[in-house]
Amino acid sequence: MQAAEVLKVGEKNKMHAIQKILTAVDFSGQTDKVVDAAISMATKFEAELRLVFVVEEMAHYAWVTVPHISFDILEEEMGKSAETKLEKLVEEKLPAGLSCKTEVRKGIPAREIVNCARKEGSSLIVMGTHGYRGMEKVLLGSVAEQVLRSAPCPVLVINR
Repeated sequence: MQAAEVLKVGEKNKMHAIQKILTAVDFSGQTDKVVDAAISMATKFEAELRLVFVVEEMAHYAWVTVPHISFDILEEEMGKSAETKLEKLVEEKLPAGLSCKTEVRKGIPAREIVNCARKEGSSLIVMGTHGYRGMEKVLLGSVAEQVLRSAPCPVLVINR
């Protein structure tokens, strides 16, 4: 059974229609696959797409000494770079007529993704299972797991 069929069955059981899809991107090797899945769903359901990138706050890395650069400047540069990458992603991947907004947020990724979904009234969150997290993922749990625990809507997690 395909996703559209499952959702049609769910609609009979008062399942909410998919109108807004929040897609969390991290520009890892999995980003294209995640965005492709989100575009496919947004196209099929004529939903609005929102691509979000979260610049992780560097404050909890304050113990690390990085000569000649402040964390504020680093965060600002990361934000500018993310905006450019999001624009390029939209330009290269989005079909004509698909409604899409982009946003760069600053904070703790899982928290910001969930906050954005709540604020925007997202019907679905689409995200990948793996990003650039390394040892921190092992110690704190993955961003995807944290989003799954507190999301206000269903979450579609795309694996590698």
